[in-house]
Amino acid sequence: MAIVSDEQVIKVLRQYNEWWRNPSIIKENSKPQKRTAYEEAMKIIKHKSIRRFVVLSGARRVGKTTILYQMIENLMEEGVNSKNILYVSFDNPIVKFMNVENVLAIYDSLYPISDTKYIFLDEIQYTENWELWMKVIYDSRKDIRLVATGSASPVLESGSVDSGTGRWSVLKIPTMSFYEYCKLLQLEEPELPENLQITKFNEMSYANLSDLMERFRPLINHFNRYLMIGGFPELVLSGDDAYAQRMLREDVVDKVIKRDVLTLFNIRSPLLMEKLFLYLCMNSTEIFSITTAAKELENISVSTIESYIEALEMSNLIYLSKPVNVGSKGALKGKPKIFVADTAIRNAVLMVEDVLSDEKELGAMVETCVYKHIVSFYQNTTAQLGYFRKAKDNQKEVDVVIETPREKILCEVKYRNNSHIPNTDAIVELCRDETSKVAHAFLITKQLEDFGKTKHDTFVPIQRIPAIVFLYLLGKAEAEGKNGKL
Repeated sequence: MAIVSDEQVIKVLRQYNEWWRNPSIIKENSKPQKRTAYEEAMKIIKHKSIRRFVVLSGARRVGKTTILYQMIENLMEEGVNSKNILYVSFDNPIVKFMNVENVLAIYDSLYPISDTKYIFLDEIQYTENWELWMKVIYDSRKDIRLVATGSASPVLESGSVDSGTGRWSVLKIPTMSFYEYCKLLQLEEPELPENLQITKFNEMSYANLSDLMERFRPLINHFNRYLMIGGFPELVLSGDDAYAQRMLREDVVDKVIKRDVLTLFNIRSPLLMEKLFLYLCMNSTEIFSITTAAKELENISVSTIESYIEALEMSNLIYLSKPVNVGSKGALKGKPKIFVADTAIRNAVLMVEDVLSDEKELGAMVETCVYKHIVSFYQNTTAQLGYFRKAKDNQKEVDVVIETPREKILCEVKYRNNSHIPNTDAIVELCRDETSKVAHAFLITKQLEDFGKTKHDTFVPIQRIPAIVFLYLLGKAEAEGKNGKL
C-alpha cells in the first residue's frame, strides 16, 4: 500500500497551483523587482532553437521561489494557459514521498493537454534520483520545458555533470548585491556617466571623480544597513532589522545546518557542525588551518572537519578562497581563507552589538561583501579567484586576486578612517613587479573622500575606491549583463 495516495498529492498540487482556478492569483506571489538570474532563466527556457532546462542553485531565502513565480507570471501574461503550468515543492512532507515521474503522471492525468507544458520543481534535491528523471523527461518529453531549484549547489552540479550535459544549465544565485538591494527598495539611482567602468577610473580627472563620489552620499545609511541586514530579499523589505536577524538565524542557519546539511550529507554530529560554523563565523576572512580548528574543536579528526567544511560550502553557507601565485614572489600554499556567504549570516550568528562602530568587525564585513560581489560578478567566466600571501613573510597579503588567462587584478580592503598603506605592503610590491601580470589594482576604502591614485611609485597604479561605489558599480554591471568586464 502506498504511503501517500494520488488524492493527497492532487490536493497539494491544487493548493500550490491556485492559478489553475484563478489566473490572477499569481500576481500575489510574484514581485516586481527582478534579479539577473530571472532574465537568464527566461532566456534559456524560451529559446526557440536550443531546448534546455534550468536549475537555479542558491542558499535558502535568496529568492529562488520568487524567480519561479515571476517566470510563471511572465508565461501567463504572454498567453500560456494556466493549466499548462505546474509548480511543486519537494520540500513538502507529502510530495517527499513521490518522485518526479509520479508527480508528472498525476499532473498529466489532471490535464492531458498536448501543448507545451512548463514544469517548475522547487528544492528538487529532496527527491531521489532527480537528475535521472530530469534526463528521462528531457529525452522523452519534447512537450516539456522545466525549471528546478535547489539549496545544495554541488549536489545539483554533480547531477548536472553526470546527466545534464547538454540538457540543463545551472545558474547560481548568491544573496543580493548592494545594487539589487537599492533596486528592491526603489531608491533613487545616482546619476552616472554612460559606460562607466571601474578600470577606467585612472583616466578620469580628480574633479570628475570627486563629483562621481558625491552622488553616492545619499546611499551611505542604506549601505550601512546593507552591511548589517545583508542581501536576503525578504529581510531587506522588513521594517524590523533586529527581528529580521533573528528570523535569519532561525530560518536560514538553523534549518540549513540542523536539517538540510544533516539530511543531504549524512552528518553524524549536529552539535559539532554548529560549533564548526560558529568557529568559521568568528574567524571569517582569516586564513583557515584545518589542523588548528580540529584541535580547538575538541580534538576532532582532520578528515571530519574537511567533510563538514565541504558540506557547508555545498550548502551555500561559505566560500573558500584559495592562495594564488602573483609575480615572482613565492605564495603561501594550501590554506584557504573562508568567507561566510553573506555578512548578515555572520552578524546573526555572532550577535555582535554596535558592529558599525567596531573598525575590525567592519573591515571583516566589507571584505566579505567585496569577495561575495566578485564571486558573483565573475561566475560563468574563466576567471580564478583567490588571495595572495607571501610564503616567507606571511604578514604580507592581498585580500582578493582575480586571475584571468591574460591578466591579474588585485583588491585590498582598507575599510577604516585612514587607508594609508606603506611601501612595503604586498599590493605595492606586486604593482612594482613588471613580471607579475597585474593589470589593475584597487584599494577599497571607507570614506567617500578617500579616492584616486595612491602616491606609491608603481608600474601599475593603485586606485582607491570607496566600498559603497565599488560594490554598487559591480552589482550594476552584473545586472546589465556585463559579467567579468571590470
